[in-house]
Order: sequence, then structure tokens, then C-alpha cells
Amino acid sequence: MTTTTPDLTGDPARHRKERRVKMVMLAAGVLTIVVSIAIVLSLLSEAISFLTQIDLGQLWAKGWFPRRGRFDLRTIIVHTLLVTAVAMVVAVPLGMGAATYLSEYAPRTVRRVLKPLLEVLAGIPSVVLGFFALTWITPNVMRRIWEDTELFNMGAAGIAVGILIVPLIASVAEDAMRAVPDALREASYGLGARRRHTTLRVVLPAAISGITAGFILGASRAVGETMIVAIAAGASGGSLLTFKITEGGQTMTGAMASLAIGSDQIAGVGAAFQSLFFVGLLLFVFTLILNVASERVIRRFRERY
Repeated sequence: MTTTTPDLTGDPARHRKERRVKMVMLAAGVLTIVVSIAIVLSLLSEAISFLTQIDLGQLWAKGWFPRRGRFDLRTIIVHTLLVTAVAMVVAVPLGMGAATYLSEYAPRTVRRVLKPLLEVLAGIPSVVLGFFALTWITPNVMRRIWEDTELFNMGAAGIAVGILIVPLIASVAEDAMRAVPDALREASYGLGARRRHTTLRVVLPAAISGITAGFILGASRAVGETMIVAIAAGASGGSLLTFKITEGGQTMTGAMASLAIGSDQIAGVGAAFQSLFFVGLLLFVFTLILNVASERVIRRFRERY
């Protein structure tokens, strides 16, 4: 008696379709890498051209005034960090409060309503938040705390950027907290712990990797924000170094936007336009470092259940 082995290879048409899908996905991944490399190379070539046209001492000149040949990196880096710090002070408590409530306290019906509403906030155009910072946050918040606050100031810009990144931090943190197994919560309740103790001592430590990654991603988003800081912090042609958030200043993105608007991009000294690419390269390095740090934090503190 002869036995025939069944054909387990499957439908040839289905295999061809799977191969086509695989090739499309591979092409998309390769294209993404190629585009990223092309962007970096274009920034790098113009940044090198910028450095060859100036005296390196101009990078530590008094203030950032590119059309006058003064390219003080300290000014735009310090101002970027100040705006980012203010944004994180605003976004971290609000984002974590929203994430904790949605994950641990909100009923399912309430969560279904609040979660989309929170994410709608992320869809507000940044130019709208920039004008909101200029016309409402400055007179009603900043000047009530510091009367001598200038119309254009980094504090209002930082608060608006913080509002912008609240949904990002809240969404990432809430997803991390929801991923904690219910068995841990039930074990805590079984030992007599209250909900707040379970949240603070069980859920948050278990989700710390995702929460920290959310903070880093939020900071990366704040560093790269353009329109809010260009409008609220002052989109002027330059800025002196200051550590006061009540004064106007130029962040890296704001400096690029200010210099590249209209025909002004060709005005000033010869290296002014090339400085755009140098600052863009610095910004790329900043965001790359933050993203790498986020990945390392996730791998270092990730809990597997």
C-alpha cells in the first residue's frame, strides 16, 4: 500500500502575494534609510562649507546675529534648553496626571471619551498655540508672576510647547501603565494595599521604562518645535545670550525659521545662509541623542512578564 505525502507548501498565489508584500516593505525601509542618509549628507556638506568660511571664534561671539557674522552657539543652545525645560515642567505633571487617571481610575466609558479628546490636543496647529502664548499666556500668566516680562519671552513659548507635548507624554505613559499585567494589581490589592499605593508602588515602577521613554520623546519634540518659539519667543534677526525666561530669545529652530524666511535668507554676510545647515545638523544630533537615549532606557529598564 502506497501512501502519498500531502502538499504542505500552500497556495502558490498566496506565496507570490506574500513575496510582493515583503518586497514592498523592504523597499519602504530601504527608502527611509536612503532619505535619512541624503538629508545628513546635505546638511554635513553645507555645514563644512559654513565652518570653512568663518573664523571659529565667531562661534563664541557676543550673541546670535548671523547676518552680522556673529554665530554664538551658546545663545541658541541655552535658549533651546530653557524653553525645553519650561515645557517639561508643564507637560510632565499634566501628562502623568492624565495618564494615571486614564489607566488606573477612569471607568471604561469615561476613558473612551477622554482619550480621544486628549489626543485631539495634539492636532492643534502649533501656529495657533504660538499666538495663544503671545496673546494670552504672556499677559495672563507670565506678567502676573513677573511684571517686567517682555511681550516676546521664552517662558510663554515654553508653556505653549508644554501644552503641545502633553498628549504625547500622556499617551506613551498611559500605554506603558496599561501594559502592566493585572495580576500585579490584584496581588497588591490582595495584600490590602489601596489604589493609590498600588499605583505609586506597583504600577509606576513596573512601567518606568515606557514612562521615561515618553519623557525623552516629549523633550525631543520640544527641542524640535519651530512655530511656537518663532512666534512667542521672538522671531527677530538675532538675540543676545540670556538666562531669563521673561526675555525673548532664539532657539535653534527659531533661529533657522527667522533666517530662512523670505528673501532675507541671502542677506548679510556670505556664511549666513550656510549657518542654517550647521544649526540643522546640530539639531539633528540633539534629537538623535535623545532618541538613542530613549531606546537605551527602554532596553535597560524594560520588565518582561
